[in-house]
Amino acid sequence: MRKKVFVSGCYDLLHSGHVEFFRQAAQYGDLYVGIGSDKTILHYKNHKTVYSEQERLFMVKSIRYVKEAYINAGSGILDFLPTLDIVNPDILVVNSDGGSDAKRRVCEERGMEYVVLERDPHEGLAARSSTDLKKSPCQIPTRLDLAGTWIDQPYVSCHAPGWALTISLEPSFEIRERCGLSTSTRNLIKRIWPYQLPNMDPETLARLVFCFENHPEREDGIISGAQDAIGICVPGLCRHYYDNHFWPERLETCEDEEILQWLERHLCMIPMEPRCPGCSVVEGQDITPGKVRALAASAERCWTAIMNMDLDAFATAYKDSFHAQVAMFPAMIQGSVPDYIEKYSAMEDVLAWKMPGAGGGGYLAVVVKNAGEFCNAHPEAIELRIRRSGM
Repeated sequence: MRKKVFVSGCYDLLHSGHVEFFRQAAQYGDLYVGIGSDKTILHYKNHKTVYSEQERLFMVKSIRYVKEAYINAGSGILDFLPTLDIVNPDILVVNSDGGSDAKRRVCEERGMEYVVLERDPHEGLAARSSTDLKKSPCQIPTRLDLAGTWIDQPYVSCHAPGWALTISLEPSFEIRERCGLSTSTRNLIKRIWPYQLPNMDPETLARLVFCFENHPEREDGIISGAQDAIGICVPGLCRHYYDNHFWPERLETCEDEEILQWLERHLCMIPMEPRCPGCSVVEGQDITPGKVRALAASAERCWTAIMNMDLDAFATAYKDSFHAQVAMFPAMIQGSVPDYIEKYSAMEDVLAWKMPGAGGGGYLAVVVKNAGEFCNAHPEAIELRIRRSGM
């Protein structure tokens, strides 16, 4: 009769090192696995899991070396004790940095063999650990607003309804703070999902983020525009229609690969100095129905130009949208921003420009004839990668 072997762990961010550990442990007999519950990990490690306990249970059970797996009902470092009562194993296997005197005493009390395995990767594979994976760059996307933004604030759209256009960007470059790429919303998302967005309906996800950011007891009393949450959470190109409400009446998305590649060929960003602490981009605002209508009209033309992949029309509408924003919020341009605009607008390859977000500094997002050639000629420029569904 084969012996029963037991191992226990979190198995969040499941990787090849876990599978190799299971393979080695299964050489001692039939392998049973105890998995830390969401509640235990939250209290013991003080962070939420990337994958729920049911997802982790499903993944571990699907590994061919595992005979059966359970969610541990206990708590703390010995959360697996109730599972031992179910399995009644002959052997407890731990890895070299997961052993403890407490686990050894449990084995002595229950008459179990105690086996320690080294963390050896499978032949031909790199060593993996959850700790190292958590140190890898965060995969939470950011967003670039293309046209019409500020319309997501009711004090703007009350004068005239209109669309805001955003694209969700892969974090393929360093995303700096206070630079117009919605880092405050992105940092808030990282408090809930530290490494990547959950796999769920993008609009529902955006609603959750918007509500979490704008909770009733928010101290500053400011309601952030929905374009940040939508721009981050909804992949591809998205336009959202606002009419005197914080949440848009409707959303339309485009993930046509030809169109997204066309946008990537004609958009890039130039780093500028971050927005100064304490600066107010809403100071001196001058919002009138005519100016809001100009903003809405430029966004409409921008969408049509993108759908037709008409570069000249896109550049014109893109620039017009920025001018409409600045007409309402002149403080968007301050500090060294005019110098950057003067420098890059004079370049033959640059067709249009704007600042992401509320402005005041950060980046200059430019429309160019060819992004690859422009970035090769100007090493400071950043090529952009639009996030597709499933990424």
